[in-house]
Amino acid sequence: MPVEASIFQPIDHESVADAVVERIEELIVSRVLRQGSKLPPERDLAEALSVSRPKLREALRRLEDHGLIETLKGEGSFIAQLTNKAMSPALLDLFSRHGEAFFEYLEYRKEQEAFAARLAADRHTEFDAKVITQHLETMRVAHEAHDARTSMEADIDFHSSIVDASHNTMLSHMMSSIYELTRRGVFYNRDYLRAIDGTGEMLLAQHEAIGAAILRRDADAAEAAAREHIDFVGDSFRKGEEQQRREALAQKRYALTSKVTTH
Repeated sequence: MPVEASIFQPIDHESVADAVVERIEELIVSRVLRQGSKLPPERDLAEALSVSRPKLREALRRLEDHGLIETLKGEGSFIAQLTNKAMSPALLDLFSRHGEAFFEYLEYRKEQEAFAARLAADRHTEFDAKVITQHLETMRVAHEAHDARTSMEADIDFHSSIVDASHNTMLSHMMSSIYELTRRGVFYNRDYLRAIDGTGEMLLAQHEAIGAAILRRDADAAEAAAREHIDFVGDSFRKGEEQQRREALAQKRYALTSKVTTH
């Protein structure tokens, strides 16, 4: 994901390398620069910052020493993976095998997303509003086209855009890790949720309610809609699992009955 050189401003600090490090760190903290983002070529970046290339190299070395960027020979410099290593592969596999972790995941998401929705209603900018609206429209189109993959991506992007619109950098970084796990299907399969009767339409309606409340700057309604959405997801999964359990029992009874009547 290449980054435009235009987001960088000229350096006018006495300690040039320190100033470059500080400028790039600020962009990482604010999530303007995100993990995996490719920095502009050295020449373009030095020009954008109005610094010499030797000073830029010194700053990049410091950032690399701090684990904030990584430089790949022949490819350039990238923002390092900073948030999605909070859980080991073994722990992720463990969570995926134990269903109770899913409801704790939802419990965590509900509180954080309700908080994010409230902040976003108060703090969102015109650009934030455009991004939220765009993701909602993508969800609508994908839903009508029965495009499960695009719908899932738009769903995650929508929630992520609300967190970004909260303009709370700590919340933004923490939730980006959670959404990456969601994208990878660690805690649940969204296709399964959508397969439960009526949930697809309800999910879309709930997303639209969250978005509408944020865009009209109704913090109370935005928070309430976010909570209602996560509660609905949890309730739908419980009902779906219970139905699966009843069907499995019914099949066993039928199999046993058939065996008895044929002897």
